[in-house]
Amino acid sequence: MKTRAITAFFFTLVMLGSVFLGPYAFTFFYLLLSLLALREFYTLVNTAGIKAHVGIGLAISAAVFLITASSYFWNLDSRYFVLLIPLLFCVFLVTLYQHQESPFTSIAYTFVGLIYVTLPFCFFYALGFAFSDQGFNFHLPLSFLLMLWASDTGAYLFGRKLGKTKLFERHSPKKSWEGFFGGVFTSVLVAYLISLLFTELSAPVLMGMAVLVVSFGTLGDLVESMLKRSLNVKDSGTLLPGHGGLLDRFDGLLIGAPIVFAYLYLLLK
Repeated sequence: MKTRAITAFFFTLVMLGSVFLGPYAFTFFYLLLSLLALREFYTLVNTAGIKAHVGIGLAISAAVFLITASSYFWNLDSRYFVLLIPLLFCVFLVTLYQHQESPFTSIAYTFVGLIYVTLPFCFFYALGFAFSDQGFNFHLPLSFLLMLWASDTGAYLFGRKLGKTKLFERHSPKKSWEGFFGGVFTSVLVAYLISLLFTELSAPVLMGMAVLVVSFGTLGDLVESMLKRSLNVKDSGTLLPGHGGLLDRFDGLLIGAPIVFAYLYLLLK
């Protein structure tokens, strides 16, 4: 328990620092984080004998993230995304020269990693730029993280005291509907408090964002649990002592971030 608390403390400091230290620190940190998380995904599926194309997958991931970042830093034209096409087809080319029993399984999991890990981190990163007229603004990324942490805290506290009705026992026996609604309550409360500090977004918009963070963050947690159960592993990795791996810590972001980005884009654009 002590190890878990110490890891959580320093992890929180690093996460907050990545948001507060400006656009370059924000970019570097989430580029590194997305690559480490993708590497962890490929290592995880390798336990089931699935040989994903790690090197090419990481190269594509870095290219996608850096082109996304460049589109905000230097207004790089979105047409530069066509540069990714040769990289994408390299996955097929390399597979042709390898002797594998299930070559398309390898190809599929290489692309699944990019969709499941890299794209959500790009959407989260875009929250810092896409809805601001003055370049980087940490308000939305910070709000997302605070809502997600509030959701986890509320779900744990309410679930521990009141939890009786199982949410999805097959994939996560400890989660309950009472915990889920407790997470909604605490996250919406935090969203309202954030609206008092960051006044560029109204309270209803932020509270709606909180509901999405909890709902799809919980879904992300269940999907990651399904992945681990299908591979018969307890944790996605060992990078964070007492917490497991990066996928264990960012499972709520992986599905929540794209949905929140789409929600804000439809409302604000």
